[in-house]
Formats: sequence, C-alpha cells, structure tokens
Amino acid sequence: MKKVLVTGASGFVGKALCSELVKLNFIVSGTVRNLDALSNNYNYECIPTGDINSKTNWKNTLEKVDCIIHCAGRTHKMSKNKDLDNFYLANSEGTKHLAEQAIEAGVKRLVFLSSVKVNGESTDKINSKEIFTNNDSPRPQDAYSISKFQAEKALWKIASRTGLEVVVVRLPLVYGENVKGNLAQLIKIIKLGIPLPLRMVKNQRSMIGIDNLVDLLICCINHPGANGKCFLASDGKDLSTVHLIKLIASSVEQRVCLFPVPLFVLKFSGFIFGKQKEINRLVGSLRVDNSFTREMLNWSPPVSVEEGIRRMVNGK
Repeated sequence: MKKVLVTGASGFVGKALCSELVKLNFIVSGTVRNLDALSNNYNYECIPTGDINSKTNWKNTLEKVDCIIHCAGRTHKMSKNKDLDNFYLANSEGTKHLAEQAIEAGVKRLVFLSSVKVNGESTDKINSKEIFTNNDSPRPQDAYSISKFQAEKALWKIASRTGLEVVVVRLPLVYGENVKGNLAQLIKIIKLGIPLPLRMVKNQRSMIGIDNLVDLLICCINHPGANGKCFLASDGKDLSTVHLIKLIASSVEQRVCLFPVPLFVLKFSGFIFGKQKEINRLVGSLRVDNSFTREMLNWSPPVSVEEGIRRMVNGK
C-alpha cells in the first residue's frame, strides 16, 4: 500500500485530496503551516512545517513516503511583480528543496501542482491562438506564474540527474464546495439577486471541478505514463462568464438579471478603480486543451460541469 504525502493539506485542494485518498485506503500524511489551521475532524497524520522555503526540514516528514503531491505554496492574490522574491522563495526554492530531500528519503514520485498561467494570461488573440496546448512555449507574466515555471524547470533538472519521477499538472481556476476568492464573491452576489453588467461578455474559460482534479491527481500517483509529463487540467467543457452565472443561479433557484454594458466601459472602469485583472478575468478568455492529458492517462473527468457547479453551490 502506497504512502502519499500531501503538502498544503489544509488548503482547498489539499483537504479534498486527503479526504479521498483516505477513502481509497492510501496511507496519508499531510503537511500544514501550523495545526491551528485544521479542524478536529481529519483522519490522517498532519505535520506542521511552518513556511515553505529553502530551509524547511522535510526529513522526518518524508519517512517511508512513496509519492508526494505538492499542493502547498504561495498562492496568486493579484500581487505585483515586486513580490517576485517572496514567490521565488516559497514556490521555486521551496519546491526544489523538497525534491532534493525527497530523493535522499527514497521517494519515488513527486506530483507538482503548477498553473496554466505558466502558458500565459489569456487566449485572447495571443499569437493567433485560441487555446493553450502542451506544445506551447511558456509565457509566464507575473510573479506567481514565473515562480511556478521556475519550480517546474528545477524539478525537470533534478529528475534528469537523479531518476526522481516528476509529474507537473498545470491548473486553471479550480471550483467546488467551499471555494474562496472571486468565485465565492460571485456566488454571494448571485444569491442576493444583484443585477450584473455582463450580458455582452462572450468569452470562454476553462476550469476544473475539485472532484475532477482530485481524480486526476490520484491517477497521477500510479500511472506509468505520467512520469516526466506536463499535463493541462480542465473539465473539458469551457464556459462563458454568462453561462457560469446562469448555472450558479439555476443551482440556487435564483433569477439572474444581466444587463448590457460595452466591454470597453467595463475595462475602463476596471482601470479607474484599480480592478483591471479582476475585470479581465470576467470578460477575457483562457482556454486549455486537455486532450493530451486524457489520452496519455486514459482519463476522463468523472463529474460533469453542471453537476460540479451544483456541488459547489449546494454541496454533495
């Protein structure tokens, strides 16, 4: 029976992943920044590690571990490039240091959660491309995505000289029950019945539901075809912002009022109020092609987008 270490076990992805691994009878350990971040209803070993950087001591944590799923790191919070040093320490140096200690401990495989932002910020007529694929050259543009790409490169270098099996999974927006951030705010606005000026938005965005992501990550633990690969993750069905809003509204049985405002007005408002990135996410497109992931792993998302949205809003 394999022992799996999940870093960031108290996070949105880590918590769901640990729960499913336990159900599947894996031996599970999870790391957290501190035990205060956990509730009392977890049934796997949890180990506090403090901040993740080039000095984190993983030695005892990695004992008898077969596979690491590295979810922890400094998350993207609309930060500016001046924060690159902090992202670099946590996401790049921290990941490299974990991999080096994993080799010493005899860990066979490391699955790294990266970001589709390594490919670029959007697919709005970038180089005439309409969708990101595995063949694209990386185009990270902010501190977060640059640090993730640096971590990927460090892992490939370590793998080439040591034999550590490395799997990289680049994630778009992950949604599901207890989601936080902008998506949680959008759900709250829809529940309140507040009119939204988004009727003229005709974008397309790839996302992945938490249940589909967990299923994919578990597949990456054992699959022989996963080693040495970088996978783009998604549900395989892209949504416009308008379609997403309507699915959320339907799940809460709430009428939604969308009124038309030209896109240039929305973008100018974002510029005036310092919310350019938030507006761009609402109106812009970011699509990924997950066909390589499906074919290489013989994998398909087990939960439909519609059901995933329902679970996000109402729970299982």
